[in-house]
Amino acid sequence: VSIAEKVSNGSGTGSGWIYKSNSTSTYIVTNNHVVQDFALSTGGTLQVELNNGDQYPATIVGRDSNYDLAVIKISKGNLPELTLGDSTKLTVGEPVVAIGSPLGLSSTVTSGIISALNRPVTTGSTGQESYVNAIQTDAAINPGNSGGALLDGSGRIIGINSAIATLSSGTSGSIGLGFSIPISEAKRTIEELINTGKSTRPVLGIYFDTTYTGVGAKIGKLSAGEGAEKAGIPVGSIIKSIDGLRITDEVAAIVKIRSYAPGTTVSVAVELPNGGNKTYSVKLGSAPSN
Repeated sequence: VSIAEKVSNGSGTGSGWIYKSNSTSTYIVTNNHVVQDFALSTGGTLQVELNNGDQYPATIVGRDSNYDLAVIKISKGNLPELTLGDSTKLTVGEPVVAIGSPLGLSSTVTSGIISALNRPVTTGSTGQESYVNAIQTDAAINPGNSGGALLDGSGRIIGINSAIATLSSGTSGSIGLGFSIPISEAKRTIEELINTGKSTRPVLGIYFDTTYTGVGAKIGKLSAGEGAEKAGIPVGSIIKSIDGLRITDEVAAIVKIRSYAPGTTVSVAVELPNGGNKTYSVKLGSAPSN
């Protein structure tokens, strides 16, 4: 579907896709940044346009800026739902298609391949970052594609198109570097938003030393009573891998942790302050997301 928001200081467009539909209403998934201005405004409109051109006003069910996900609802039922794929079984090089409304051109389909997996991507302004353990694709993704579906060769949704890389000149448009939120990770947040209007995120229980410039993520402080402290990881340790995935910096560590559900037990390999190496088993806590 296409999504259009209008608020007092401007307007914007994006994309979405049908997650669930019953006899009277339909839940649509998109990116938080597509609907955020409407959510924060005191007036304005949020409109959904279906592929056949029918338009319906939408309301926000819930949104999560940490994962850049939002669920909206329209009062129109019995619409076709997308079949969910399994983003944990993807391979680099397999074909994909992106569907959305780039530059307001609804029902646009572009094709490509999966270029990389587990790509750490952060978007948004300082203090309001979204962290994505992204699927990278060279399928053309442009402004307006945000929130749209990335489909596998069988037409199952495997990712939610969320961001693109741009050249340093600031020119905005596809250069073959698009990033999608894996559906198998997004599903938990989507279900929480539908069921409660709110969502949660996993917590390792550490604060990173942002002055560290080496390879890895250095622990500057521990949160009392959280998983890292309970596991015995000392302050000053440098995280080198999580569940076998190499960690190059703090963004990579945050993205990897955010890819899990709260309560998951993960393996954290660190370089100790004394120079030794040790692997810890850490049970992730839970905190409200927003």
